Amino acid sequence: MEKNFIPRKPKHPCAYPGCTLLMDGRYCEKHAHQANSEYEKYGRDRNTKRRYGRAWKRIRDKYAAEHPFCELCFARGLIVPVEEIHHKLPLSEGGTHDRSNLIALCKSCHSQIHARRGDRWHDR
Repeated sequence: MEKNFIPRKPKHPCAYPGCTLLMDGRYCEKHAHQANSEYEKYGRDRNTKRRYGRAWKRIRDKYAAEHPFCELCFARGLIVPVEEIHHKLPLSEGGTHDRSNLIALCKSCHSQIHARRGDRWHDR
């Protein structure tokens, strides 16, 4: 009997300039941290940097430890690990880091929220 399976997408080179390692994701392990550091240093708006400092990291990590699954998926009966902590009311619109304004999400749910709002990838 032949088993049905879905073929994997072919690997592609790491997106970091000059790296030729073949990857499933965007960057290889070596360049993922470096690309993120460069984004934080040069790509992020100054006001955004101020709002997301060390205090936010502590709040985010504590909230993620207390809510280990995506809250939207969990409500639908799915167990999906948390990957993002999202502000229900964005900081740019007067939201705070208060726990009542936070929700634990997987990347898919987080991307869907921002896509519906139209506030992601608008300048790329």
